[in-house]
Amino acid sequence: MQRVAIVGLGLIGGSIGLGLKNWSASQAKGSEQALEIVGFDADIDQQQYAKKIGAVDRAEWDLTKAIRDADVVVVAVPVVAMKETFINIAPHLKSGAVVTDVGSTKGDVLEWARTELPRTVSFVGGHPMAGKTQSIEGAEAILFKGATWVVCPLPTAKEEAVRNVLGMIAALEAEPYFIDPHEHDGQVAGISHLPFMLSAALVNAVSSDPAWRDMKLLTSSGFRDASRLAWGSVEMHRDIAVTNREAISRWIDRAIVELERAQAAMAQGEEGSVALGEFFTQARDARAEWATTTGRAGELVQGTESELMNEGFGNQMSRMLLGGFGRKRRQMTTSGNEADRARPDQ
Repeated sequence: MQRVAIVGLGLIGGSIGLGLKNWSASQAKGSEQALEIVGFDADIDQQQYAKKIGAVDRAEWDLTKAIRDADVVVVAVPVVAMKETFINIAPHLKSGAVVTDVGSTKGDVLEWARTELPRTVSFVGGHPMAGKTQSIEGAEAILFKGATWVVCPLPTAKEEAVRNVLGMIAALEAEPYFIDPHEHDGQVAGISHLPFMLSAALVNAVSSDPAWRDMKLLTSSGFRDASRLAWGSVEMHRDIAVTNREAISRWIDRAIVELERAQAAMAQGEEGSVALGEFFTQARDARAEWATTTGRAGELVQGTESELMNEGFGNQMSRMLLGGFGRKRRQMTTSGNEADRARPDQ
């Protein structure tokens, strides 16, 4: 039986535990489970809740005891706490163990792993592109189903260790995606980190206006959707901004250029209407292309079926873009072959 230790039992760590527990039960031989899941969190309440919902088989109050003899250690702490966590676990890791993480940035994390973890273990960086609330109360076994899971191994990581992490990702029903860590940080800065910066800027801009008290009564779905990310974890957003500041700053500059482009067109009055039309058309078409992107299995990557059918596309346009997608999805749901899925090494 393989032992997996999860350090950090928030939304992501708790969901990993629940997902692996489900997979382990499905692979059980008699009364013996395929995996033993051990958890640790500095917040005792979170640790107890993880045990209560069955995200871990057992919880340890001592970090060194939690990772002792673990074959795989999943570090699911805030990014800025990664380095200290690596330092704390380094002397106690089992020789040959696999260490992976779920941090939102990868450049600094891989460098900390390279300098702080012993050469007797393999580090395979990871980043599941999934999430919602920031509390373990939102944890669920299917959180990662169909999600992209970034994989960034250190060059020193053994092939068997990479396969082990890929097996874990498959058990959680996510899709692995190999990418250079610095390339990852640059790309997610645009599609993940810039959005919550813009959302926070929007809320700060309007809420600091003297008329905000009355403006709140006029807000509707547009403000609700655009401001949602500003409601996220302050600590998580702060840590991401600190560890990926250069890439995020570049994307903020790009966003400023686009806003100034729209502002310049508006300043021209009616003469700027053509430029404004081009500005909005470019954004609309790029959004439509994104929304209709499909994966290898033919499913919409972003899960935008209901949006395409109900919120911005006519039925005829939706049929043109989606084709037989809905029918294909139903067939796939009823005919999936569990035997074809990879699984963690045992």
